[in-house]
Amino acid sequence: MNDVITIGDAMITFNPDRTGPMRFVNTFNRKVGGAEFNVAIGCARLGLGTGWISRLGNDEFGRYIYNFARGEGIDVSEVELMKDHPTSINFKEINGDGSSNTYYYREKSPTLTLNSEALNEGFFEQARLLHITGVFPAVNDHNIGIIDKAVELAKKYGLRISMDPNIRLKLWNEKKARTTLLRWMWDVDYLLAGTEELELLFDTSDIEELQEEMKGYAVSHLFVKQGENGGMLWTDNTLYEQSPEHNVNAVDTVGAGDGFNTGALYGILNNWDPERILRFANIIGSMVVEVFGDNEGLPYLEDALNRLEDKKVVER
Repeated sequence: MNDVITIGDAMITFNPDRTGPMRFVNTFNRKVGGAEFNVAIGCARLGLGTGWISRLGNDEFGRYIYNFARGEGIDVSEVELMKDHPTSINFKEINGDGSSNTYYYREKSPTLTLNSEALNEGFFEQARLLHITGVFPAVNDHNIGIIDKAVELAKKYGLRISMDPNIRLKLWNEKKARTTLLRWMWDVDYLLAGTEELELLFDTSDIEELQEEMKGYAVSHLFVKQGENGGMLWTDNTLYEQSPEHNVNAVDTVGAGDGFNTGALYGILNNWDPERILRFANIIGSMVVEVFGDNEGLPYLEDALNRLEDKKVVER
């Protein structure tokens, strides 16, 4: 039985060996990335049973990602290698301050061969939680119907649902993002979002107004990710605030939100108290930015727990 299942593409990520504009970079290191895939890796490293639904190209890059996922302990029984659909790739550009730009090459993506009829009901029946993001449906309208079906199956078999809007305005416009993501909000139990994403979805970033918005949906836990400024968690009509991590040497911010998600989901699935959940999520997010790569900094459980000390959370 899987604790967490997710749906999305994975791609080969080429990370530069130096900072600065990509046109001046001559060599890159091959990595693996993808928003949903990163969460799957993070959950698996924390010891959660994790399943991933996807399609990859039947090529060397696709085989590499498939074997990488298996090596991480991810259930890849719902992943297939497809002919004539090359595995997607992207190139990362890292700025001097640790921020980054990413350039995607997803034409004829293997995930175009995935459809809602291909979703295995048994895979959902034997899981506890479905995690979705705004990246997969933004890549292609075709994927919106797949998430519709996944949410339907999750509700049918009693899975809890978490969502990270993860809004990428390079992939779709604000109106399309808002309309699409809000269609699933009625079924979402755990919302994990950044301040700007919440502003886009609900026309406000005021925490009190957001709390009232959540009461109109089924959301029991609202996580507000604030990057270097920490984070907040609203649940049971109580707001918890996490002070920012100190002495963090941020070298690559990509994947920090995915790391936060894994910590939050781990805490929820293990019935931790809200204060501990928020603290753990923030710690894992900070660990990710200390390492180059989308998921290289995602920790194993023992390492994350060793950092789970002397962090202050304010309840109000």
